[in-house]
Amino acid sequence: MWWSDAAMERRGALGRMLGLGGGALLAATLSGCGFKLRASQDFSFSSAAVLPNPGGQLAIELRRSFGNAVRVLRPEEPLTQAQVVLEILQEQREKIVVGVNSSGQIREYQLRIRVKFRVRNGQGQELVPTAEIVQQRDISFNESAVLAKEAEEVLLYRDMQGDIVQQLLRRLAAVRPG
Repeated sequence: MWWSDAAMERRGALGRMLGLGGGALLAATLSGCGFKLRASQDFSFSSAAVLPNPGGQLAIELRRSFGNAVRVLRPEEPLTQAQVVLEILQEQREKIVVGVNSSGQIREYQLRIRVKFRVRNGQGQELVPTAEIVQQRDISFNESAVLAKEAEEVLLYRDMQGDIVQQLLRRLAAVRPG
């Protein structure tokens, strides 16, 4: 079947209109339900300290995550210069056996990261009392693929750490040092 040039042009124009209309309909639907792409956080403070300094992997990633939005104090600077002081009180990684087979061999682990923290201002007044964030992931175990499972474990811990940093940033965005 051969289509005339005019028919092909009409089909192309119709397709473009439907595509534009479909995109507009999708955008209207998503904006109507409250969907919004995650943007960088807006903080009500311009300087922060993260303790302990240098701290563990979580504290280091958190310092990097502030980017240019907040100036993070260096270790030699006094805490009184910080509008907000985030203290990581405890960072604990756990690996718990949750599944075994009939022979007693391990088949599944649960990986956890627990982080206890508190937020205060540079003068020591508490802005957020001691709180805890827990992330956990399940991982199957296979003794024939030990190296691959170790690599997967490292990736899961890194993913959980990133999730905790994002949660901390969202909580810090709600803090008003006033």
